[in-house]
Amino acid sequence: MSESLSAAQVAEYLQDHTQFFEQYAEMLAEIRIPHPHGGRAVSLTERQMVSLRERNRELERRLQTLMQFGEDNDIRSEKMHRLSVALVAAETFQSALHLIHFHLRDDFAIPHVALRLWSRPEGVEDLPEFATVSAELQGFAETLLKPYCGASPATHSAASWFGEAAGHIRSEALIPLRNGGGAIGMIALGSEDTQRFMSGMETIFLERLGEIAAAALARVTRTAL
Repeated sequence: MSESLSAAQVAEYLQDHTQFFEQYAEMLAEIRIPHPHGGRAVSLTERQMVSLRERNRELERRLQTLMQFGEDNDIRSEKMHRLSVALVAAETFQSALHLIHFHLRDDFAIPHVALRLWSRPEGVEDLPEFATVSAELQGFAETLLKPYCGASPATHSAASWFGEAAGHIRSEALIPLRNGGGAIGMIALGSEDTQRFMSGMETIFLERLGEIAAAALARVTRTAL
């Protein structure tokens, strides 16, 4: 008596001998297999139709997800464009700061926004944006190749920049500002939502924000930052 064939051997045989289905077409119509969702047995043809419908639903779901991503990116691009146009028209350092805060809070709906620059440009009044920043945090900004996103870093948190809201911040985005070289400052975005700024999230728009803000602030100062 020959040994029983394994399921893998049967599958391999059928793949190598496709004519089997032509020779025994009537048998295929008689085979009944369990329905994938339980209950009655169904024919191979009906089972295949169920599989195709499930596959189509999965493809539709993926398409909807891609379309949503595309729409979200279009919205972000439009918001970034509005911010860029506004900053191009800014004539003073204070107006550029105001526009950055205004657009991030009102247009991008970011609840907490803070900005710090390491040094105060000549001719610009003393503002909260020039408050002392620790050497550790400045060093951390220098090491960032792209914006940091995630929970507030234990040793490099900028949550204190948010004043009374500091104790409620659950996620941060820290965006280094550079003017053709090292970091000259940093923008901190905060949220009470742990999922707003997640580790591993796409940061291309945050990077563009840092570039636009740094260029605008440098343009409206009398001396290079």
